[in-house]
Amino acid sequence: MSKKAEILLTATHLLAVKGYKDASMAELAKSTGVAQGTIFYHYKNKEELFLAILKAFQEDIVEEFSRYRREHHFASGLEMVEAVIGFYLQMASQMEDRFMLLHRHDAYELARVNPTCHHYLEAIYNCLIDIFERAVATGQQDGSIRKGPARRMAMIVFTMVDGLVRFHTHNLYDAGVLYDDVVQSCRTILQNHVSPTRS
Repeated sequence: MSKKAEILLTATHLLAVKGYKDASMAELAKSTGVAQGTIFYHYKNKEELFLAILKAFQEDIVEEFSRYRREHHFASGLEMVEAVIGFYLQMASQMEDRFMLLHRHDAYELARVNPTCHHYLEAIYNCLIDIFERAVATGQQDGSIRKGPARRMAMIVFTMVDGLVRFHTHNLYDAGVLYDDVVQSCRTILQNHVSPTRS
């Protein structure tokens, strides 16, 4: 791993645990074992470092989901939605620091005054909702999901699943315990109760 990548990884954990306001570059230097000058060589300030974390997060989501789709086949769009729910929960578990960072309030405080931060946060959520929307649209095409605004339906499903992730992130509840209930609820919301016509 390059020194720049190591700084980014350590900074992600530090910012996730302490928050944007309370984490300092001095702490980051101590955690990575490098001089502050080395960090400033790669990132001119904490804000630029934070934005780099958000940008990398979005890129990794796209890459992970692209890989997931290449490796899996779905019998229907509804099955794809259910698989995406599992994929999202797994991704949140594997990228725990990033999701913790994404769920911290101070990220949104920065976004109020920093258009680039706002753009990256919006892009991350759009990217995540796009994944669900693609699955919903696929189901509407094959008849396994009822007709309706695919984006809105995807947002409702995403909100349920992301709420479960937030429970897990903040150690309030074990997300795995509610997994089957969330999948069943999403199925109830989305399922086309009229059998698709076959030619």
